[in-house]
Formats: sequence, structure tokens, C-alpha cells
Amino acid sequence: MSASTPPVVTRFAPSPTGYLHIGGARTALFNWLYARGRGGKFLLRIEDTDRARSTPEATDAILRGMAWLGLDHDGDAVSQWGRRDRHAEVAHQMLAEGNAYKCFSTPEEITAFREAAKADGKSTLFRSPWRDVDPSEHPDAPFVVRLKAPREGATVIEDEVQGTVTWQNDQLDDMVLLRSDGSPVYMLAVVVDDYDMGVTHVIRGDDHLANAARQSLIYKAMGWPLPVYAHIPLIHGPDGKKLSKRHGALGVEEYQAMGYSAAGMRNYLARLGWSHGDDEFFTDAQAIEWFGTDGIGKSAARFDFKKLENLSGQHIAVTDDAALQQEIASYLAASGQPALTETQMTGLGDAMYCLKERARTFPELLEKAYFVLGSRPFEPDEKAAKLLDDVSRGILSELTPHLQNASWSRDTLEEAVAAVAEAHGTKLGKLAGPLRAALAGRSVTPSVFDMMLVIGRDETLARLTDAST
Repeated sequence: MSASTPPVVTRFAPSPTGYLHIGGARTALFNWLYARGRGGKFLLRIEDTDRARSTPEATDAILRGMAWLGLDHDGDAVSQWGRRDRHAEVAHQMLAEGNAYKCFSTPEEITAFREAAKADGKSTLFRSPWRDVDPSEHPDAPFVVRLKAPREGATVIEDEVQGTVTWQNDQLDDMVLLRSDGSPVYMLAVVVDDYDMGVTHVIRGDDHLANAARQSLIYKAMGWPLPVYAHIPLIHGPDGKKLSKRHGALGVEEYQAMGYSAAGMRNYLARLGWSHGDDEFFTDAQAIEWFGTDGIGKSAARFDFKKLENLSGQHIAVTDDAALQQEIASYLAASGQPALTETQMTGLGDAMYCLKERARTFPELLEKAYFVLGSRPFEPDEKAAKLLDDVSRGILSELTPHLQNASWSRDTLEEAVAAVAEAHGTKLGKLAGPLRAALAGRSVTPSVFDMMLVIGRDETLARLTDAST
């Protein structure tokens, strides 16, 4: 970055009217990656101007979702509502400089105009009769403040994702800046906040593309430099339609409660609409180094739970054991389950090496970990119970003395079990099922030898005795 180039500043600006949905989370991630990869700042602004729908609970849900995803922001979160006086100040400055005007047309007059235009097959774009009226002729009546938009020529946005996008100015209206009660509209607030916060790059959903054209007119009227725009395609469900509740979980916190790895979710969200060659699995450090708007595609991405599960599993497999234990504790809290005891957490740590390789989610990992999370006597579940018939119980009781004096290593344990299996004319694999049932009360577990090594000789023998009597 040269000395003359301003530092990169991105922002995430959610409306606190509900949870942090997947589309919003991906927008936040893209902005975070872009800023972090360039030594810039990533800011958070809560766009809470819709007082009827904005709630503190929704703000908290957004902050929790971002915290789970590890998307840290620089400085304090900014409340858009708290800056409303500044927004109004800019509108009055535009009014004083002739870039805005007072419009006294009533809502009823505007509605009547549009209905008549529609009936005549004409454009319903409202052209205020007050645009060029001398202030000396203004009535003493309620008014809104409108932007004096150009009527000729075109407005052009050079978008990092969409390319050159052009709107004919005769298709843009004189949008309202201040309502009749003096309150600023969202479109004005966004521009003023982005300018005052020093935002250099606006990365957001392409449903805001048309807003960029209208917002750019405010920048130009104020003589402010435009930010770099990058409008990213929306996320669709597996059926190709806009992601909605019918496709399953939507709130980011729901995905945490379902037990996905946060690193896996970051990796998956980054790949939703952005690519770096053929890379599918990558670390945060790689994503930060690689991410750029040139890798964002123009077409909508499709959400795929199987790909998310796959990446979640890959990240679980390579995550540090202590970090995994912390994330599992957070998962249990998020899903309303009881916390693990200190003994259970220790057992989980001891067993992690044989748990994390093939677990795609934390529920899968914890299911496999039941042999260290449960306690004697282990009551076998339905599948495991079927493996413990009279014959297999007899073989297990025969195996017990072979293990009492064996040196407790994998090779010795495998030899002891293989010898008993051979004596009964069966293969070692045939004994694995009953052993799983005896040691864990489950049919899905790590290797029986890993379980024996983790729980130790005394506990192994005790469980075998329980199962064979």
C-alpha cells in the first residue's frame, strides 16, 4: 500500500430485526476477509432506524453470531439511529446548496398521480411540481426534503463484481431525504454513515445494486468520493430458489446449535460465491491472503448441507484438541445441553485423537465419545444389545483373563483378541461388534483397541465383566 493510498475500511451493516442469517454472515465474512487481508479496518454498524422492528434482542443475536464465526470488528459498533441528527444536518446542507428542495405534495396527491399515470399507461415515476418553485412561494405546510436528481444523462456505477452498470437518469426519481417529521430516510443515513466512517469499499448483496445508483447521487451532490462497490449475488437453496425458511436452518446460531465447526462454516461461506482456483478446503490465514473481489462470481451460489458437513469435518480433524474442547463446550451451551463435567472433559481430551478424524459435526464426535462420557454400567442401545448374545458374552468372558496380564499396548491387545477369535474359529472383526457393545454400549465407536488404550486396563476389564455376566 502506497503512502498516498488510504487504508482499506469495510463495514457490515445489518438491520437488527431478526437473527443473523446466512446471507448476512457471508457478507460480514467477505468484508472481514477483505479488510484483514489488506491491513485495513472492519467496522460494524447496526442499522436500527426502523424503530418499530429493531430490537435489542436482535442486535444481541447478530453480535453472538459474529462472535461464533470469529468475525471481530474494529472499534465499537455504531448505531445508525444515534446519528440521525448528523443525517438531517447533511440534508439541510444539500437544501442550502440547491442540491435538494422542499416538496409540499401530499401523499394523497402522489397516490392520485400514480393511479392516473398507470391508467393512462404512462410512467408512474413521480415528478414533484415543487422542484423549481422559488422558496418565497412556499406554503406554510408540512413538506419532505427531496434530492434534486439529474434529469438527463446517465448514472454509472463501476462495480467490482457486476462490472459497469448504467441507469438512465430520466428513470431515477427525486428521492426523499427527510420525511415530513424531519427524520432522515435509510438511503441518506447509509451514505452519510459510510462517508463519516471512512468506508472505502462497500461489499454487500446485489439486492442493493439499484440503491448504489441513487446513493451515488448523494455522494456527488456533497462532493464526496464514491466508495468502491462490490455487489455479490444472493444465496439460493438447493432448488435454485432464494434461500428461505423452507430450506432449513437460517440463523447462524442455529448452525452452531446443530454442531458445525466455526472454522468449517467460515470456509464454506467463503466458498459460497467466491473461489480461489480449485481450492475447497483452506485455513483462515489462506482465505485472508487469497480473498479478493476478482474471485467473486456473478451467479447465485447454492447452499449445500453435504458440502458444509464435509468441510466442517475436515476442520474438526485438523483443529487443536484444546480448541476443540472449548468449541464443544460452546456447542453444548448453544444447543441447550448440560455442560460436561471436569472428568468427562478430561476423558474427551484423552480420546480426542481417535474421535476427531471422521466426525463431521460435534454431535457425531460426542456420539463416538460416549465410551468416555458415559459411566458403568453401560446399558447397550438397541443395536449394541443385538451384538451381545449368549455366544458373544461367553467369548468376552473367555477374553477377560487374556487381558489381565497383557502388556497394555495396541499390538499386544490385538494379539490377545485375535487369539481368542481364532480359538473360536472366527475372525477378529467378528469380535469387534460385541467388544464395542461391551466397552461403550454403542455400535458406532472408535476402534476397540483405541477405546481400551484410552480407558485403561481396570476399566476395560470391569466393562467386559459387566457385559459377560
